[in-house]
Amino acid sequence: MLALRSSLMRMLAPWALARQVCSSFTVDHKQREGTFYEFCTYYLKPSNVEEFLHNFKKNVHLRTAHSELVGYWSVAFGGRINTVFHIWKYDNYAHRAAVHNILAKDKEWQERFLIPNLPFIDKQESEITYLVPWCKIGKPPKEGVYELATFLMKPGGPTLWGDAFERAVNAHANQGYVKLIGVFHAEYGLLNRVHVLWWTENADIRAAGRQRAHENPRLVSAVRESVNYLNTQQNMFLIPWSFSPLK
Repeated sequence: MLALRSSLMRMLAPWALARQVCSSFTVDHKQREGTFYEFCTYYLKPSNVEEFLHNFKKNVHLRTAHSELVGYWSVAFGGRINTVFHIWKYDNYAHRAAVHNILAKDKEWQERFLIPNLPFIDKQESEITYLVPWCKIGKPPKEGVYELATFLMKPGGPTLWGDAFERAVNAHANQGYVKLIGVFHAEYGLLNRVHVLWWTENADIRAAGRQRAHENPRLVSAVRESVNYLNTQQNMFLIPWSFSPLK
């Protein structure tokens, strides 16, 4: 019996270790409490972009009365133009469901914003993400622009690529030409996808800093290690709107 128990423990040890490593990357105290971030992308019809955003600006207080708006941006380049991207924070899934139920019955929200603006939306997407445990939401030192870098990692999860990815992100953050705002791991959406949100003062400062980063041996080494686990990457340049909390 003792020999059988010992054999079972040896068999389960790798699984237990993998679960522990995965949890260290994906689960922090906020995730255990339920806090998550919803990434919303609206693809707008070109002729209606300004009207849509003007209407949202006038009525944003009706929406933010129920949940926290983290940021609201237009895509400048690196993705489909005439696109708006916004992040909402929720305490848990029950909170999100309650908010949507309230908005569905809110005549003022429906009549002033939702119904008039629905024809302007070509397509919309929603993704549920969690902050990784080694990252908190950062605050920019002043108004600027943003870059959303989206990485599709190889299957295997954070157990496989989490540590290398963390080293690569921190190596970029330590260069100082960008400020790390948040690192988000997808829970619902395309799996093995990680979003990194950066702030910088302007596009030229970002470009100059990126060039210096390419000449930094330590950063190049960290990135080279991380890309071993990378399938694809996309970078979008984002312009915050005046009503966005992150500017």
